[in-house]
Amino acid sequence: MASTPLSARFALLAFFSLSSLFFIYKSRRARHLRLASLAASLRGDEAARRGKVFFASQTGTSEALARRLHGFLQSEGLAFDLVDARNYEPEDLQKESVVLLVTSTWEDGRPPPNAEFLARWLSESADDFRVGSMLLSRCEFAVFGVGSRSYGEGFNAAARSFARWMRSLGAFEVLPVCEGDVDAGDVDEIFRAWSRNVVQLLQGEFLAGGPPFSKSEDGALEGSVEEYESEDEDEDEMVESEVVDLEDIAGKAPPVKLSVGSRNGGSNGVKKTAANGNMNGMKEMVSPVIRTNLEKQGYKIIGSHSGVKLCRWTKSQLRGRGGCYKHSFYGIESHRCMEATPSLACANKCVFCWRHHTNPVGKSWQWKMDEPLEIVAAALDQHTKMIKQMKGVPGVKEEKLLEGLSPKHCALSLVGEPIMYPEINSLVDELHRRQISTFLVTNAQFPEKIRTLRPITQLYVSVDAATRESLKAIDRPLFGDFWERFIESLKALREKEQRTVYRLTLVKGWNVEDIDAYLNLLDIGEPDFIEIKGVTYCGSTATSKLTMENVPWHSDVKAFSEALAQKSGVYEVACEHVHSCCVLLAKSDKFKVNEQWHTWIDYEKFQDLVASGQSFRSTDYMAPTPSWAVYGAEEGGFDPHQRRFKKERRHGAAALSR
Repeated sequence: MASTPLSARFALLAFFSLSSLFFIYKSRRARHLRLASLAASLRGDEAARRGKVFFASQTGTSEALARRLHGFLQSEGLAFDLVDARNYEPEDLQKESVVLLVTSTWEDGRPPPNAEFLARWLSESADDFRVGSMLLSRCEFAVFGVGSRSYGEGFNAAARSFARWMRSLGAFEVLPVCEGDVDAGDVDEIFRAWSRNVVQLLQGEFLAGGPPFSKSEDGALEGSVEEYESEDEDEDEMVESEVVDLEDIAGKAPPVKLSVGSRNGGSNGVKKTAANGNMNGMKEMVSPVIRTNLEKQGYKIIGSHSGVKLCRWTKSQLRGRGGCYKHSFYGIESHRCMEATPSLACANKCVFCWRHHTNPVGKSWQWKMDEPLEIVAAALDQHTKMIKQMKGVPGVKEEKLLEGLSPKHCALSLVGEPIMYPEINSLVDELHRRQISTFLVTNAQFPEKIRTLRPITQLYVSVDAATRESLKAIDRPLFGDFWERFIESLKALREKEQRTVYRLTLVKGWNVEDIDAYLNLLDIGEPDFIEIKGVTYCGSTATSKLTMENVPWHSDVKAFSEALAQKSGVYEVACEHVHSCCVLLAKSDKFKVNEQWHTWIDYEKFQDLVASGQSFRSTDYMAPTPSWAVYGAEEGGFDPHQRRFKKERRHGAAALSR
């Protein structure tokens, strides 16, 4: 066949190019006409076609965001209904004209529980060839997702899934999925920008171009962004006051002002004017949202990533009313103990977290870093200020108050994962230089950090479950290889020569049945001690469905401890603290000398050993355990030198007086 002449090729190419341009023009024109018609139909309260603002959330934040968006749409004369995904019949989607969805991402990349049925219907319909790809062809939609980039592939997975299913069923996506990242601290800002662009698009203000809202390669917002404020002040106050799960924390920050940058000038279209704004360089771990939530819980935030808090047992022993279980087990003076952390971030979201996940999450250090000396100095300063505030409180003893102003112990277990802090060794050295003992707890996800950790007074590893499946269910780790990291952390613990502890938190119905599996873990880490404690109930939340039914009695903890000790053949039950529902197992061949337990610590001896620079072992600084702290003692672990205090409960008397 003869070859096509060059001129004919050019003519053919020109024809196809013009055809393509005409097709694109026609498509855009059709889209613009469609949106213009849609915008007109949505104007006015009596509009025949009302749009829908859906929220998919468990903790209430996506709902709060959706309410703000709904109010904004109404104020612009666009008729929309606010819809809880739980109460919506998915079959009605084919009747909708516009759907705006605000969704967070729940566990394993799934949508929140209130949207599970909607998600399942969309997923099954998209995969069912009988349904067809034009089912939702009448519907325009846009999705805003809230998530944490620390979860890797699970980051805003629910938002992307909703958009994919809607497209598969023929719905028209007016804007690409907008993904807010709580770790970046600018979710509130991005949501405001996205909301404004949604409204402007529906009003026909963007009919001359493509998508009005996008992100540049460096993550900066581009396009037209204008500031708006909700007319409902009560809603804004609600948004700023709630304590929520980080996966769904959008909209909780103090208002962030946005300004429009020049389209042709500067690299980004939005300037941050928030106090903690940081478009360039490393971000701060503690956003205004996190700071507000933690401060409400009594934390004193130090610098950009550390914190300190006054423990209730510190207050108790200041009054001479008894110390914590560490006082009974190891001789800590609770009124001289500082509870702190150099990293508020954590790599887990445990179901029994005391802080209800109001702290950040992360798999590696990705924030600005404060100097260890500054952290220690500031922590001590804040701690002593809180001690001073106890002066004049009924029951506080003057001599205890004076002693409390000179902390001798530091529990690096407040919240988060202290071992994540890159300068943890320098921080520990600074505490030891000040003659302060160190008790550090790690969640067993950073084995190399454990291996490189210098000698500390006592090193804990949280062993929250004995099998891969139960550990994932309880700790809800970020790492995909969490189990391998967990096992390697136990192996790293075995290499330590100083005191080591497994911390077991028993949760009825979750992790109390696998004694044999726990025995296998004991063989891996060979800890000196095992602390077994009943879970503390902190209230049911959207992130944790634990109830009082999951809290074991002290008798349950004792039965579990005795069974584990007996089966191990290595450990014996050494101490207990009935008030804390806590029992201590110890290696009898190391810490039981002439039939007397030596679980207490000679703190001065420890500091001397550290200062010497020589290697030393856990048995080099052990001290005798007093009889009142020993397992089975009449005192139940309560120091007889303290005065037991019980609150008067007059419910019965009050009832009789009526």
